[in-house]
Amino acid sequence: MTRRGLVLFGLMSVIWGIPYLFIRIAVDEITPAMLVFARTVIGAGILLPIALVRVDLRSVLRRWRWVLAFAGVEIAVPWVLLGSAEQHISSSLAGLLVAGVPLVGTALAFATGGADRLGRTGLLGLLVGLVGVAAIVGGDFQAEDTTALLQVLVVVVGYAVGPAILSRRLGGLPSIGVMALSLSLCAVLYAPIAAVQWPSVVPSTNVLVAVVILGSVCTAAAFLLFAALIAEIGPIRATVITYVNPAVAAVLGVLVLNETFTVAMGIGFALVILGSTLATRPSRTLRESRPTAVEAALRPAQE
Repeated sequence: MTRRGLVLFGLMSVIWGIPYLFIRIAVDEITPAMLVFARTVIGAGILLPIALVRVDLRSVLRRWRWVLAFAGVEIAVPWVLLGSAEQHISSSLAGLLVAGVPLVGTALAFATGGADRLGRTGLLGLLVGLVGVAAIVGGDFQAEDTTALLQVLVVVVGYAVGPAILSRRLGGLPSIGVMALSLSLCAVLYAPIAAVQWPSVVPSTNVLVAVVILGSVCTAAAFLLFAALIAEIGPIRATVITYVNPAVAAVLGVLVLNETFTVAMGIGFALVILGSTLATRPSRTLRESRPTAVEAALRPAQE
């Protein structure tokens, strides 16, 4: 992985390692659909003005069907299901289940003959990373709500399909335009639901702060960085951040919540690092030239 790829990978590992905590805080007082609306409004409010000024959206609009598909599988459906699931299962278990995204992405790549398929070393890395995640969360497999588990399963599939659409069907387009339009579409979709579910009292400060962080940092900034990461290392390897995300959550638990750092967690961290290294190593079949990360994310598409 290039130095740019390592930096982007590290940033995304942290930025998407914290949403589980903030989602759990937010859904204690507002509905999952209301949270999705708030996140997408904030994210669109940040990205759309930039997109309108800096890029030509006509090229993005010409592929509106794939933009709509990306928005559905990456944002509209997974976010509301994840928020609903976290009302019934632990954040640790949710993180462990979502860590299966790279495995699903690999299966999809093999099934569709994608050029971003992993070799034996990459597959070994995915399995090693999954074992590491299991060690970090301490084997918390208990869940009383089967529906919540099925909801997270749908989230996993969506998070695996989204990067593939972004790479294969929306590649070459200005990522900031794709993300801005996707968030705007989801905000419009959830506006009527949010109007019905609008809280009767103003949520607590903790919830408001959680929503703002989720919308600005974990949505607007994160999507731009994620698109740049996909451009740099490919869609499957980019989803390996879902192995590191639970590790970040564990570190925050130790530093912020004074949780105990166990031997199993230490072993898990080592396995996650090893697995991520193996899974993100370029294979012989990956011969595509990758555009420059941040510049490719912000420049207009050349068609």
